[in-house]
Amino acid sequence: MADAIQTAELDWQTVDGIDIPVSKQFGDVYFSKDNGLLETRHVFLNGNDLPERLTQLQDFEYFCVGETGFGTGLNILALWQLWQQARPDNHSRLHVISVEKFPLSQADLSRALHAWPELQPLAQQLIEQYPQPIAGCHRLNFPDERFSIDLWLGDAHDVFPAMARTQQVNAWFLDGFAPSCNPDMWEENVLNHIIRLSDIGTTFASFSVAGVLKHGLKQHGISISRPRGFAHKREMLKGIWLPPEADSHPTDETSAQKKTQISSKPAFKQRQIAIIGAGIAGLSCAWAFAQRGHRIALFDQSAPLAGGSGNPLALLNPKLCQIEQSAEHLMTLSWQHALRHYSKFSAFRPIQVHQLALKKAEELLHLAEQYPAAILHAETAAESGLETAFPSLNLLQAGAVSPHQLRDQILQHPLIQFQQAEITQIQRTFPVQLYQNQDFLGEYDHVIVCAARQSAQLFEHCPMLKPIRGQVSWVKNAGQPLAHEHAYSYGGYCMQLDAKHLILGASFYPNRDDDAVLPEDHVHNYELIRSVFPSYAQSLAAPDTWQGRASVRAQTQDYFPLLGKAEDDQEIYTFAGLGSKGFLYAPLCSEALAAQILGEASPIPASLLKKLSAQRFRKKAKPKKPYFKPPQSE
Repeated sequence: MADAIQTAELDWQTVDGIDIPVSKQFGDVYFSKDNGLLETRHVFLNGNDLPERLTQLQDFEYFCVGETGFGTGLNILALWQLWQQARPDNHSRLHVISVEKFPLSQADLSRALHAWPELQPLAQQLIEQYPQPIAGCHRLNFPDERFSIDLWLGDAHDVFPAMARTQQVNAWFLDGFAPSCNPDMWEENVLNHIIRLSDIGTTFASFSVAGVLKHGLKQHGISISRPRGFAHKREMLKGIWLPPEADSHPTDETSAQKKTQISSKPAFKQRQIAIIGAGIAGLSCAWAFAQRGHRIALFDQSAPLAGGSGNPLALLNPKLCQIEQSAEHLMTLSWQHALRHYSKFSAFRPIQVHQLALKKAEELLHLAEQYPAAILHAETAAESGLETAFPSLNLLQAGAVSPHQLRDQILQHPLIQFQQAEITQIQRTFPVQLYQNQDFLGEYDHVIVCAARQSAQLFEHCPMLKPIRGQVSWVKNAGQPLAHEHAYSYGGYCMQLDAKHLILGASFYPNRDDDAVLPEDHVHNYELIRSVFPSYAQSLAAPDTWQGRASVRAQTQDYFPLLGKAEDDQEIYTFAGLGSKGFLYAPLCSEALAAQILGEASPIPASLLKKLSAQRFRKKAKPKKPYFKPPQSE
């Protein structure tokens, strides 16, 4: 478990009209007083030979840079600027992993980055997506730039061991405050995991030539050189992980540079990917891969959103965890990512959710003291906006999604092709072949099964997913409509569907798979809202005039989705079992699945990937006891 994140405490020094932040925690400046941007280019960009390496990336190649201290984001912005100048005109992508224990507030970040006018267009994009100070991985996507950032907030001693190694880090910015100011960042445990995430061909650069860093890298077989440092600094550090047969002690800077790309590269290509099932899981996966330039064939036996994802409005309403658990809590991580993801679609509208404290009120309301004030606010019954007897926790950053509008936007992507077909057979050889009865539908590099309870028909060892029937209701507003930017959660939920209709939900019946709209479920939804807002409920029309939609969701035994490879030796994957949290889980889980399939950095920790594994319910064969035959008596 991680501690709550504390933002950086700063002093400011003004040098030549530039405000330079100074850390109170560590007593050191965030960037060089001589010229922080030039130092970044000299030490980290040129020190890792990035101007040459980025230019040479092949079509669909993925390049990953790791950084040990995010700070003001100056290194990443300088890298981003270089990427704009050097990137080849193909589908190559650049990704950054950065760790920060004491993130700057958004206001301090903006002030610090004003020192660099030439970086302002990029700085503004970074600031717009800059996360709240909550521990865990925050993925910031800039798809038009073919660029993304994973900003991990937390202590490096906790963060680096938590990272899954789904892709080699190609270059490291060993940054952070000097070892004399922040020795924890440079300890053996951190360095061991930096090496774990690296491989042959990985390069390292640092402004520091402290003995603890040099010796630590050399112990892992990293070849070290010490070229001239920036400005008044006599030396900097440059390293490379060479193959065993290569010269481990380059005699000059040129020979070290030539061996930067000594590792052989795998073949990179556009993937052909089939996705079976066009609910929110399938649509989100299709979007994640299409944004990376891959071709998607999306199949469904009826139509997109025909199943549990097809309600007229979806509410992003997470139950947040205790703050010290946030780094590994799927719902908390998914909620933050979902807000950044959906906000790029016109199908999204930001709202607040008043979560009524019906049970364990003190425990729920206490969360407001743990999270940043911009996220949660504890309010009395009189402050919620509707007459009620219950206090509530107001989630200030939430949202609603119009599923059908989202579907239409996703299906407009030129690399996503939808086809109505019922997949009856998957030929598991490579490339994977799909059939509808005897009709051949195509062959693919990867197949992702997002078919909810029907997934079990398409691959072996699929765990049973239990059905859960749910019905939502909508009714014309007889009186004053609810505020468009507010929703209420009370075991059920209510919010404005449009200017004239209120939507209420939802009934919840495990182990039922019927989907007819039933009058008794309308009554159920009415009784739910009447139990908490009796005066408001009286203003609604009688339930027998309501309209609605019923559907069946699929749920796993442990309430975690199924995500990942269905069989170790086959290119068949699954994403299913999302229950009632499909719109919340789908964006982040799709990114994690893309990381597994394409060999990219994962946006969720290794422990959580294990909990989501599609193979977790498979029974392990018990080792057979050796047969022992007792000696025969003579």
